[in-house]
Amino acid sequence: MQTLLEIHDLHAGIAGKEILKGIDLTIRAGEIHAVMGPNGAGKSTLGAILTGKPQYEVTGGSVLFKGQDLLSMSPEERSWAGIFLSFQYPIDIPGVSISNFLKTALSCRRKARGLPELTPSEFIALRKEKMALLQMKPEFLKRDVNVGFSGGEKKRGEIFQMAMLDPDLSILDETDSGLDVDALRIVAEGVNRLHTPKKASIVITHYQRLLDYIVPDYVHILKDGRILKTAGRELVAEIEEKGYEGF
Repeated sequence: MQTLLEIHDLHAGIAGKEILKGIDLTIRAGEIHAVMGPNGAGKSTLGAILTGKPQYEVTGGSVLFKGQDLLSMSPEERSWAGIFLSFQYPIDIPGVSISNFLKTALSCRRKARGLPELTPSEFIALRKEKMALLQMKPEFLKRDVNVGFSGGEKKRGEIFQMAMLDPDLSILDETDSGLDVDALRIVAEGVNRLHTPKKASIVITHYQRLLDYIVPDYVHILKDGRILKTAGRELVAEIEEKGYEGF
């Protein structure tokens, strides 16, 4: 089983404040890892560091992605290498249609990997296949990215981007926030259908409900910048019983 991500003694923060205080984490192909913890624990910071958000500073440790030094890569190089982040708060991009946004993103990734650009008919076929997977209507493509979207539409749009870009490692940063039960189920089903033995996911969440649909292989409790405990899915029930204060 291929090791996709190796994090060793990662220290990082923002504006001089240390948030991650020595993270160790190994993720292999085919695995789903849930990272749970209270507000301010460092969950979203971990996602930001892995995807290269410039405001954050790594002060110690190492991160390898498929054997390469991830921290030396630019954010776009990390995306081209196969990392995807579903944002907790997706931004609006007025004037840019979803279809054009995805065509440009996909073309850039294929060029970086030495692959030819998809023909218009190939792109349309791929787009149609992934939209059916997420139960999305064709008119969705004509809208500007996230403009006027509900919370559920934004999160479904993020998963649609993930489906089109086909990453090796997907980081879902509180994808369940703002979703009603039906939207949560549809998004989770899309994530599950996209998962393969060659891919891995990090699911960042506060609550059990998303993990009722996306079943993790490992659950990590992140608190005060450190992973306090790692176990299987049974740890979710323990969190529900004790709360994060119990660890």
